[in-house]
Parts: sequence; C-alpha cells; structure tokens
Amino acid sequence: MTKRRSTGRTVSGARGDLVRRWRAWRHEQRDRWQASNRIQRPEPTATAGEVGASAAPPAPHAPVHPAAAPAPQAGAAAGRGQASGDDSDFGRAGRPLNRQSPFYMGFVGAIGVLVAYGLVHAVTMLTTTLTLLVVAIFLALALNPIVEWLTRRGVRRWGSVGLVFLGLLVVFAAIGMLVVPPVVQQGTELATNAPDYVEHVLQSHWVQELDRDYNLTDKIQAEFQKRITSGDTVGQVFGGVLGAGKAVVSGVFQTLTVFVLTLYFLASLPRVKQAAYQMVPSSRRERVSSLSEEILRRVGSYAIGQVAVASINAVCSWIMMTILGIPYAAVLAVVVGFLGIIPMVGATLGAVLVVIVAFFTEPRLAIIAGVYYVVYQQLENYVIAPRVMQRTVSVPGAVTVVAALAGGTLLGVLGALIAIPIAAGLLLLYEEVLVPRQSHV
Repeated sequence: MTKRRSTGRTVSGARGDLVRRWRAWRHEQRDRWQASNRIQRPEPTATAGEVGASAAPPAPHAPVHPAAAPAPQAGAAAGRGQASGDDSDFGRAGRPLNRQSPFYMGFVGAIGVLVAYGLVHAVTMLTTTLTLLVVAIFLALALNPIVEWLTRRGVRRWGSVGLVFLGLLVVFAAIGMLVVPPVVQQGTELATNAPDYVEHVLQSHWVQELDRDYNLTDKIQAEFQKRITSGDTVGQVFGGVLGAGKAVVSGVFQTLTVFVLTLYFLASLPRVKQAAYQMVPSSRRERVSSLSEEILRRVGSYAIGQVAVASINAVCSWIMMTILGIPYAAVLAVVVGFLGIIPMVGATLGAVLVVIVAFFTEPRLAIIAGVYYVVYQQLENYVIAPRVMQRTVSVPGAVTVVAALAGGTLLGVLGALIAIPIAAGLLLLYEEVLVPRQSHV
C-alpha cells in the first residue's frame, strides 16, 4: 500500500509540473506574437532547435522529467526586450502621451497663448526702445552712402564716420543757433506785451458789449481768483511743470541715445551685414547679399535725397519770406525744412503754416506766399525731386500713398518716413524674386 501511494503522488506531481510548463509555453508564444505585432517586423530566424521546441510542444499525456524541461534563456529574453523597446534595466516603459487627448491639446494651447501674450506684452513695454533702434538704423543707412564715398576716397572707416558725425553736429549746432535766439527773443516779447494785449482786447467794442449784457468781466475775474486760490490748480501747475521738465530731459536722453546707437551701427555696419549674410545657406548667399546691398543702397539714397529736397525747400522759403518781410522767417524756414522730410504731406503743411503767419501780418502777403508755393511745388515735383531721386527705386503713386498712410497709422511721423523705402525694398523683391520664380513654374 505504501508503494502505491508514493507512486500515485509522484505521478500527480509530474502532471502538475507538466501543466505549469504548458501554461508557461503558451504565455511565451503569446508574448512573442504581441511583440512581433508591436514592432511590425518579422522575428529573427529561429534555430532548428527552437523550431522543434516551438513546433512540438510537450504532449499533455506524456510525463516529462523536471530535469529534461528546457530552461528559459535569459539572453533570448533580453534580446526580445531590446527589440521591442518596452523593457530596460529599470522596467517596462509606459505608453506615450496621447496627443489627441483633449486635456493634452488644451494644456499645450494654453501654454502657447501665454507665451504669445508674454511676447506681445514685452514688445509693448519695449516700444520706446524699439522706436529708438529703428530711428538709429534708419539714420545709419542714410549716412552710410556718405561714409562709403569718403572711404572710396582713401579715408579709413572710423575716420569717415568721425567726419560725418562732426558735420552732423555742426549742422545741428547751426540750426540751434538759428532757431533758439529768435524763439527766446520772441517769447520774451510775448510775455512782456501780454498785459497790453489783454488790455487791448478788453477795450475792444465787442468785449464791452458782452460785458454790459452778460457781466463778463466780473465773471472772468471771479473764476480767475477761484483758480488762483485753489490747491488743485497749484498742484496741476506744479505737475505740469514737472511733466514738461521730465519730457525735456527724456527728449535729450533719447536724442543722445539715438546718436550713440547711430555711431555704433555706422561704424560696425560692414561686420553686421557680414554676420547676417553668414546665416544664409551658401548656395543662396550671393543672391541674398546682392539683393540686400541694393535695398540698403536705395534706402540710404532715398533718405539723403529726401533731406536734400527738404533743405532746398527751406532755403527757398527763407529767401521768399525775407524778401516779402514775413516775420519769423528763420524759424519758419527751419520748420518748413523739417516738415518737408515727411513724404507727400510735409511740404504742403509747411506752406500752409507760412501762409497763415503771412495772413495775420498782411492778407496780401498771404496771397503772394500761396502763389509762390503753388509754383514751387510744381517745380519740385517735376524738376528738383526727379533729379535728386534718380538713383532711388521708383515707386508707383498708389503704392506711395498706401505705404505712407499705413506707416503713419502704425508709427506716426517715423512710420511715414520709413514706409516708402520699405515699400521700395519690397517692390525690388517682387520684381527680382517673385516674378522670375513664378515665370519658371
């Protein structure tokens, strides 16, 4: 009886071992099939022993000795783990994030909105700095042709930049000496004669009638006394004085900043251009550099030409006002010159200003000045400007109007100044790049 029981237990244990091996074999086959489907490539060619083992699983009814069971191969399992890319020394990797998930898309979209808002806010905060930078670049491009002209005459780059800046300072000093003394003198005269002007107005017939009908003088005096004794008025006046002083200091600082930046840009312009060209692929570098040089040359020529045309207008206006006896001739001539730099409307604004001043002096002088500016505008549009601007790119009239309006809307006077050369550069790219490319399609 003892032998039979022990034999039965032995047979039962062998059968349980066989079932475990059968399940392990099935799990192994399933893992291999899943791995082959994941990596979408065929499994490595199995050896003859592996084919026999996989093709002939142990029969459920045949007892197998534990020692005869094939041991799992660690190397093969590691190879399968590396081939599938799921297992590593630190365990099985998880599934990648689902990029179609609403949470994922919303999170990434929110981050993009925040980054865009931050960039817009930074640009808004740097508006003044960017404006000064654009002005300095535009001045550097305007003065660069003069520097290159001196360089071609044998002067070194730094010497040419120094001479140009010295001439620029002399011009501004001359304008200051021409404008500041008359403004100070006429302002002092106005402050001195202000009581006489007020008395003259109060003694006029129509003011006396208003005072008799509506008691206007007493009301003005009461309101003036109230304003003087009010603390709010003192605070507003004091704040206005501080604001004016702050504006003056800020203007001087910004002017010096523009001059310093223009000096640096003008001195290092060849190196800056070379560094920018190095960022272009070598196969396109020559064409990009040639187009860029042409655009920069035309922008600089346009700026110099516009300043020359405005200067001619200012000199001719000063001569005309001096001959006719229109007051403040020097100050008005400088204002006409600065307004003439603004394309399209600048010269007209200067002419209107001179006519208004002449009208308050004598109406006949206003008529003569108006006729002069009508004739001069025709001469400038058909004789002076074409000769001065002959080296710049010709921009159609409609494009000029649209560019000036768009630039003035975006950046004011500065935008109107740089809009036309930018439109000229875009027009050059259109003619040299876009049209030829479309012709070969």
